[in-house]
Amino acid sequence: QVQLVESGGGLVQAGGSLRLSCAASGRTFSDVAMGWFRQAPGKEREFVAGINWIGRGTQYADSVKGRFSISRDNAKNTVYLQMNNLKPEDTAVYYCAAPRGRFITIIQSDFVFWGQGTQVTVSS
Repeated sequence: QVQLVESGGGLVQAGGSLRLSCAASGRTFSDVAMGWFRQAPGKEREFVAGINWIGRGTQYADSVKGRFSISRDNAKNTVYLQMNNLKPEDTAVYYCAAPRGRFITIIQSDFVFWGQGTQVTVSS
């Protein structure tokens, strides 16, 4: 129903920036909220940012607040994660995900559609 493919990951020095993109296919993209998660080796997957179906409501993890920005362009079926002032602790595989509903949730089990992930590595 919703297929998600992330891109834009890579290697960057601390203090640098990256913009991740999540390309969605399917006719229900504009009907669901979207979120970004990340998982570092040996660590649990954690919520990073979420955006509601319209795009006006957003929510961020405390660890990225003020540095990361989530946005969406429903006309282009794309969700973005702008990451600024990157830190080594931001190193992880980043996943785009969607729940079935229109409103933001941070509960991982609510997300039923997942991308394959894109690697972000931040060097010291």
